[in-house]
Amino acid sequence: MRFHSTESYVAPADLVVAVNAAVALERPLLVKGEPGTGKTELARQVAQALGLPMLEWNVKSTTKAQQGLYEYDAVSRLRDSQLGDPRVSDVRNYLRKGKLWQAFEAEGRVVLLIDEVDKADIEFPNDLLQELDRMEFHVYETGETIRAKQRPIVIITSNNEKELPDAFLRRCFFHYIKFPDAETLAAIVRVHFPGIKEALLATALTRFYEIRETPGLKKKPSTSEVLDWLKLLLAEDLPPEDLKSDGTHLLPKLHGALLKNEQDVHLFERLAFMARRPR
Repeated sequence: MRFHSTESYVAPADLVVAVNAAVALERPLLVKGEPGTGKTELARQVAQALGLPMLEWNVKSTTKAQQGLYEYDAVSRLRDSQLGDPRVSDVRNYLRKGKLWQAFEAEGRVVLLIDEVDKADIEFPNDLLQELDRMEFHVYETGETIRAKQRPIVIITSNNEKELPDAFLRRCFFHYIKFPDAETLAAIVRVHFPGIKEALLATALTRFYEIRETPGLKKKPSTSEVLDWLKLLLAEDLPPEDLKSDGTHLLPKLHGALLKNEQDVHLFERLAFMARRPR
């Protein structure tokens, strides 16, 4: 059971090694990288390449670790008891299984994605240490212990918004997805737009990397954003010549797909103004 690039996902060699190492070690794979570099999509592609079902736990700022295990709906049980509902005799009717419980009780191996773990409270990763390490947890309401029938492949993503605890990091295999170089990005684009003309692709990527490398840029455009931009360029049927910068028109065509805040738009406007000033 080994991961590799798929027809719809170009995985760099170091990422392939990281995924297969985490699977062999049976440790969670912690993936960091810029937003939009394909961290979430990686889990979907791992599931597809290995022929496994996938469970996705999207972490928010209000998410608690307990929700990944189960939640006990005491309010509904109290209401049902007042109405004389016979279901109240079995507490299991009021336990809502979380994604970890679902992964643990699955008959076959699954891929479990814990997406954007750094959005939650700093204690969130620590609260999952034992469950991810031992692959079991205790249900206090029933007194039973839930153990994984098959150890899931756990992929955890982080946008590096906050530092994760050392104890949590020790239990993971870590990989940082670097922003792709021009050759890799071109391969990614060809997967999404197989009919794109090479002249347009070369000019667009040259322009894109110029924008990414502009000093003072607050938010660098990501892989997903360059794909959106190219989709628009193809829809508008723009020729490569329209994408080139002449020094005075520094904002790219359809720049709203690439620049996502007013500070960066103003940066390019100021650079264009400075370029037009007589020397």
